[in-house]
Formats: sequence, structure tokens, C-alpha cells
Amino acid sequence: MISNQILQNTIDGVKGITKIDLSVVDTEGNVLVETTGDSEGYGSLVRSFVESPADSQAMQGYQFFKVYDESQLEYVVVAKGDAEDVYTIGKIVVFQIQNLLVAYKERYDKDNFIKNLLLDNLLLVDIFNRAKKLHIEMNARRVVFIIETSKEKDNGALETVRSMFAGGTKDFITAVDEKNIILVKELGEKETYENLEKTAQVIVDMLNTEAMARVRVAYGTIIKDIKEVSRSYKEAKMALDVGKIFYSDKKVMAYSNLGIGRLIYQLPLPLCKMFIKEIFNDNTPDQFDEETLTTINKFFENNLNVSETSRQLYIHRNTLVYRLDKLQKSTGLDLRVFEDAITFRIALMVVKYMNYLETIEY
Repeated sequence: MISNQILQNTIDGVKGITKIDLSVVDTEGNVLVETTGDSEGYGSLVRSFVESPADSQAMQGYQFFKVYDESQLEYVVVAKGDAEDVYTIGKIVVFQIQNLLVAYKERYDKDNFIKNLLLDNLLLVDIFNRAKKLHIEMNARRVVFIIETSKEKDNGALETVRSMFAGGTKDFITAVDEKNIILVKELGEKETYENLEKTAQVIVDMLNTEAMARVRVAYGTIIKDIKEVSRSYKEAKMALDVGKIFYSDKKVMAYSNLGIGRLIYQLPLPLCKMFIKEIFNDNTPDQFDEETLTTINKFFENNLNVSETSRQLYIHRNTLVYRLDKLQKSTGLDLRVFEDAITFRIALMVVKYMNYLETIEY
């Protein structure tokens, strides 16, 4: 069904050119949109016209036209006036609305197909049959982007994304839940992952500027067959989750660049608990005070460089050494030793993952 806003824009545009007042009415005689406010008097005329076999009819200074969606009567167009040019304008409006019905139906069918494709709800034979019927290229290079918005049902963000990729008639934009916008983008033969990173960053910047929306963007690997779209979607979804858990400062995440977070994300919770207990006994990084956590994170950021870390923390080198010694006594790990630093770094990431699992369980 076409939105009333689209219908209103259509008849407003025609009136702006022809100066002829128009309205679109449903089959019950209820006015949906109009260019003038004097439409209340012809509801009974519309109902009478609907019951007649005629496709167009002039009555009491108005001309009425039927608009069909395939063989089903969908709307009645009413044009004010009984001159021949009014009849011509009415037929043009009917033609325009029927084309809109076809376009919207095709868009809905494609949207429904893409959603089922993403969620793996189609058999292989159905994928190829429906893609062929909808004129969707089966062997094109594609990738799936997931754009997670900070609020649910962010229509402003959705419309901004649609306007950004309006020129790409082979791109598909849809949503499978309340917060995630899905972009299935067709790629040229020379487009690489570097291009995808740039596209993702443009999406983040544009939504922040145009829609005032804070978003994260993740994308999967490039696929060459339409049946693999669901795989790229699952990869993008994993990249989004891994990014939120381990790399919260990043707004763009690629499945092909998840690092050690990819491994930790797939660990079972009992194994994570066993590992943390082995490293920290009954103490966990959650129990460290803010000063200790800040020191640890800054030490890792500076690649275990004591001098640079103390400078950035505005503390004396000996103070930093004292803090590291204190941490070594409580955990048995010396962060100045590479192997201990790696163990501690992984342990911090595992704790983040465990905290994430607890939040989604509740």
C-alpha cells in the first residue's frame, strides 16, 4: 500500500502544473488525500461509481477514475471539472498511481526476500527461483553492513541511509529488528576491504551529522553468490558484538579484523571462569581500584613503556614502578615481562566477555 504522504505529494505536484484540484478516495468513499477542502460532498457519488462497471465517469462537476492494483480496485481518483483536459489529467494521475503500486509491490517483495535471505529462512531452490523472478543478480560481489543505532525504530537514520545509497539501485536496505539497519551492498570488481572501511566510516559520519544518530557499523566478508548473503550477515553480526565487548571505542568493525577478540568470543563460559580463577584466584580485575585499572590500561597503550606511561599519567617513574610491583604481589604477574603482560591482557578481555554474557542472560 502506498503511503498517504506519497499520494499527497503526487497530486500536489500535478496540481502545481495543471491548476486542477484532485483527491484520492478509498473504495468506501473516504478521502485519503486532497488538494482542496471541498471533498465532503461526493462520498455517495464515489460509492455509486465504485458499484458501476465504468472505469471513469463524470458526475456533478467532477470526474471519477478507478485505480486497479492488478485486478483489484484500490483507489478512486476524483478530478474537479468536466472539461476534456480534466479527463486527460485524471487519466495521467491514474497511470502514475498504478506505476507507484507496481513499484511499491516490487520493493516490498524484494525487501521480504532479502530479510528471509539474511535470516536463512529460504531453501536453496527458493533462493534462485525468487531471485530470478525479482530480477536480482545471483553472482554479483556483495557485502553486508549492519548499522546499529543508539535508539529503537530510528526512522531518521533509516531514511538517511536510504538517501545515501539511493543511486545504487542494486543495493538493498532493510531492518530485521528494532535497532539494526541492514545494507546489502553490491560491489564493483575493483572494490576492496579498504573501500568497505571508507564506506562504513562515511555512514558513521553522515548519520552523526544528518540524523544526529550515534551508530556503530560492522561488515562481513565479500561474497560472490547470493546464497552466501546470510553468511556475510552473520559475520557482520559477530563483528558488531565483538566490537562492543572488546573495542568499545571503535565505531567501525570488520569481521576480517577482529584479532584475539574473535577467539575469546567463541569460548564457553565455564572455560572462561576456569581461566580467570587460575590467573587471579579469588580476585578479578573488576575488584581493582580505578587507579590500578587506569595504570594497567595506560601501560598497555604505551606498549609496556614505563617512561612514557609515567609521563602520560603525570606521575614519577618510581611511583609507576611501585604500582606495578604492588600488582605483581597481588596477582603473581609482572606486566614488565612480555609473557605475563600477554596473559594479563587476555585475562582482561575474558573478564569483559564474561560480563557481557551475564548481561545478555539477564
